[in-house]
Amino acid sequence: MNKTEQLIETPSDSTGTVAAPSSPSSPSSFDPRTDLAAAVELAGRTLAAVRPEQYDAPTPCEEFDVRRLSSHLVAVVRRISVIGRGEDPFSVPSFADEIADGAWAEAWVPGAREVAEVWADPGILGRQLRLPMGVLPGAAAAAVYTHELTVHTWDLARATGQDPDWDPALIERVIGVVRRALPAETRGGRIPFGEVVALDPEAPAIDRLVAWAGRRP
Repeated sequence: MNKTEQLIETPSDSTGTVAAPSSPSSPSSFDPRTDLAAAVELAGRTLAAVRPEQYDAPTPCEEFDVRRLSSHLVAVVRRISVIGRGEDPFSVPSFADEIADGAWAEAWVPGAREVAEVWADPGILGRQLRLPMGVLPGAAAAAVYTHELTVHTWDLARATGQDPDWDPALIERVIGVVRRALPAETRGGRIPFGEVVALDPEAPAIDRLVAWAGRRP
């Protein structure tokens, strides 16, 4: 088990911080696929609202403009399905370069549908799945991609003047995961996120989430 997997699987502590959603084997446990589905849906709505005059606009993710980020998001939703099937995540390029400008939202629809189909089996949560970062159980993989989609949705929304309807409860669950999976002390260029940006602990959940990823809300 690698360090990231250990961090994600650490149980919740007395502060309510969680490291991995548990398997939905008991009525009280939370199914992380619910958050993943919500993140996919919100990312798709945000992508669909991008206007042509915004394609060249910069985003808070410094290496991406809106065009490049939109292409990357489509690639991410495709990769989530490939991972759920137990296949090689690197078989999906990081960008959907074959998609013409403005066709990203159209391409998102079948990608999102496939995610729902592949992740429909509850047994996926206990399977060992291969992610670019390493092998993780499906429950942890769902949380990891909920985080990635949420942060990139914020990037896209900020770049295009949108104000998505963030779910604070979902964001707090993601914060609990990433604070363990992506600890501030181990940045130093070894993970693809900037240094943590200090924020007021009472700041909105979405601001605290993206600040942990190195964004400046």
